[in-house]
Amino acid sequence: MTDYIVPLILFFTAAAALRKRENAYDILLQGAGDGLKLLVSILPALVLLLTAVYMLRASGAVELLSRMAAPLFSFFGIPPETAMLVLIRPISGSAALAVGAELMAEYGVDSLIGRTAAVMLGSTETTFYTISVYFGAAGIQKTRYTIPAALFADFVGFFMASCTVRWLF
Repeated sequence: MTDYIVPLILFFTAAAALRKRENAYDILLQGAGDGLKLLVSILPALVLLLTAVYMLRASGAVELLSRMAAPLFSFFGIPPETAMLVLIRPISGSAALAVGAELMAEYGVDSLIGRTAAVMLGSTETTFYTISVYFGAAGIQKTRYTIPAALFADFVGFFMASCTVRWLF
């Protein structure tokens, strides 16, 4: 069924354009051009963000911050082993998935840490990526209160994920 979705969408789009007596090919080219313009506007922010993530991981800064933040996480009831996940998730979703997979491979998917990591991955957002993409697409330059509010929401998500896993399991 899913193999036919894209061809069906293209067919119905072409049929609607024919019915309205419009040139579907020109409209498709115009949309593709607009998409490329959008890509050009957000690409620098994405490249910078991904470069910064890889530099932080390669330099060992994330591991150092994780070790330094572990006592604070313990105070809030968040397993200290998930500190790297908490620090990397707002920056990069793919890096957070890799950290989550490492945690689950090391501690097991049914362990407290594995379940906490899974809930954290599902209940938080890649804040900086999302802000750079959506604000870049909308042409917004000043984030003002967006980043602090989003990071606070992420922390609440991490804290609630830890509480939920402890309560349910």
